[in-house]
Amino acid sequence: MKLLEMNHCPGTLADGYSTYSPTCLKRMFQGKRVSHVLPYTAPSTQEDTGKHFMENQQRISISGVQEKFSLRLEKNKLRLTGEGEQGEYILKPIPHSGNKPDLMPANEHLTMQLARQVFGIETAENALVFFQNGQPAYITKRFDLKEDGTKRGQEDFAALAGKTPQTHGTHYKYSGNYLDLFILLKRFVPAYKIEAPKLLQLLLFNYLFSNGDAHLKNFSLVETRWGDYRLSPAYDLLNSRIHIDDAVFALEEGLLPKNVAQGTIKRQFLELANQAEIPQVVVREMFTQMTSATHLVEKFIASSFLDDATQRNYSQAYRYKLKKLS
Repeated sequence: MKLLEMNHCPGTLADGYSTYSPTCLKRMFQGKRVSHVLPYTAPSTQEDTGKHFMENQQRISISGVQEKFSLRLEKNKLRLTGEGEQGEYILKPIPHSGNKPDLMPANEHLTMQLARQVFGIETAENALVFFQNGQPAYITKRFDLKEDGTKRGQEDFAALAGKTPQTHGTHYKYSGNYLDLFILLKRFVPAYKIEAPKLLQLLLFNYLFSNGDAHLKNFSLVETRWGDYRLSPAYDLLNSRIHIDDAVFALEEGLLPKNVAQGTIKRQFLELANQAEIPQVVVREMFTQMTSATHLVEKFIASSFLDDATQRNYSQAYRYKLKKLS
């Protein structure tokens, strides 16, 4: 696989860049001139390199099915963390399963950029990066680190709900419904009235962009500088239907408990907002914002690193969900 000749920033997807744009460098790398090419070949392609990645993976504590590796920025170069070092970035190479696995990094990158740039959702900083043999990987900056490098408190919603494999079985992170998240949010977050609309918007986004793997561990609270907690920046957003034949919603009961979930998907979202005590005026404005950005969404899809056929699939899925939500 050869390195791509690109004309879009592999961070912000802005036109006219053959590497990271100044905006991306500022957000991701403190303004340092970091190359979009890693000083490594892909871990699956070379034995010596693979050993370094395997050792690195054993030290990282981030959960999940997909392989993840820990990186640090040293001067203006990204490198794997060593023993006892705190990673600043998480690297996710092409996974080993699913349909079109080689497009998963580009899928996650596009979806995260849409969330932030089109809909104003706070997300973990992210970009695409490439191994020396041209294979792409997704890189994201950790949001759970303070300026001095120590970690902020962070709890995912599975932990907040007390759900573990021992208490709720192997599929513990898929149990329940999304109203449960608001109940937990109200219990643990003092600024619930500010954070609840953000959670609702994220759920609307996940529906619109077919993220059927938005389980309990893909939502979390993060500690603020004052010691209380708020909803963390969004992470792990992608159109999962491109890679697996999953359900519309990750949680088994869907948006609401079965005795409450009735009517169209829009009606269910409105009832969810009502149960979560989000003011109607806020909900109306949110629906308008989430359903009136088609031109900009299509522009980002066309600028993404997905191939042409997958861009069309991504766009068609979005338009289908948009019609149902409108």
